[in-house]
Amino acid sequence: IFALRDRYEVIPHNRDKPNFSTMNAVRTWIRSPHGPTTVHFWGPVANWGFVLAAMADMKKPPDMISGKMTGVMCVYSALFMRFAWMIQPRNYLLFSCHFANECAQLYQLSRWGGIVKS
Repeated sequence: IFALRDRYEVIPHNRDKPNFSTMNAVRTWIRSPHGPTTVHFWGPVANWGFVLAAMADMKKPPDMISGKMTGVMCVYSALFMRFAWMIQPRNYLLFSCHFANECAQLYQLSRWGGIVKS
């Protein structure tokens, strides 16, 4: 191992010098229209709770699913997916959140539909 180490040149890293390009990129993102100081960031972050709740409900028995509420959540997510796509600038974080919620709610609706048919 020591013989291999001597063959390669060690490039020193200057850890004392701050990386200003990274700091500028973070500062720009924080101040951007989709940064963490805006509703365009915190709205989708909060909406991920719907997705997590739907995923947690997948372990519950299908007879506990409310068909009306699940249907409302499907319509809600479909409407807000369109909204997130149509606004300028596009809010991809909001779109992805509602897309994931739509998939989870449609799965729950299919589970509920299997119980209703039986």
